[in-house]
Amino acid sequence: MNFHSFDGLKQLSFEGDIIEADPAEFEKIIITNESVQKDNSRFNAESKDEYLQTLHEVIEVIKENELPKIVLSRRKIFKDFNHIDYKESFNNMCQAYPNAFRYLFNDGENAWMGAFSEVLGKFNKITHEFETMSLAGTLPVSEDWSEKEIEEQKPVSSYIRNILETYAEGIEVSETYDHISGNIKHLRTDFKADIQPEDLDTIIHELHPTPAVCGIPKDFCKKKIQQFEKFPREFYAGYIKIETDDTIQYFVNLRCAKLHQDSVHVFVGGGITAQSNPENEWTETELKSEAVLKNLVIS
Repeated sequence: MNFHSFDGLKQLSFEGDIIEADPAEFEKIIITNESVQKDNSRFNAESKDEYLQTLHEVIEVIKENELPKIVLSRRKIFKDFNHIDYKESFNNMCQAYPNAFRYLFNDGENAWMGAFSEVLGKFNKITHEFETMSLAGTLPVSEDWSEKEIEEQKPVSSYIRNILETYAEGIEVSETYDHISGNIKHLRTDFKADIQPEDLDTIIHELHPTPAVCGIPKDFCKKKIQQFEKFPREFYAGYIKIETDDTIQYFVNLRCAKLHQDSVHVFVGGGITAQSNPENEWTETELKSEAVLKNLVIS
């Protein structure tokens, strides 16, 4: 298993066999905030007013450059606790998101936890079939899609299709449908194609970061993200590679948090377009932060 940072400059590797965990053995493990390092980052979370001001500036850049979207993120830093049981918090996330990819790790220097279901790529070593998805646009489950979310998702699909057409013919594209994730939903389109194994690494390199976590055009938006965002993304919006005998899967690291003894840094973001409403975008990130925060077992 390999964790790749958003900027591609950092990688963590975990060697070993993938096995089904024994619930009885897992119950014996103690993982609390005392198990991880203290927060020495000295970061202070952006206030709502600061974030809204940045959103206004980003929207102006989008309009001036006629961009489809830029993805802006922030850290929500939670410190209001004395003790966190990270193992039970992870159990809560597993129960809340049964169909998502869930992880918790602590390598002595970094400790992270996440639950998400966006697939950057899945490659079948036997059939050579490659699968990926376009996942963008966010609303509470009970609300109806507007033009803003529909227009936000379209360029993500076009971006993926254009890359795959370079390496494959006969690409299968699904209808766009609702993808439910806890208290929110996204628009999703699935892609399948037969590729050559030697092209896999190149395809992943071209796909990451997708417009769903970066923007279009990619290089321009990456520079703007570094300019506008107050914090480095680290492993947020990077990807996780997991290889088995039959498959290689790549998951986009969203709905995640960096864990400390004295704080939890939750990473959240959203796709900003010329039609974005800053207040609504702030609310969207607050909803996304609940994926981690509502599951913390604190005292």
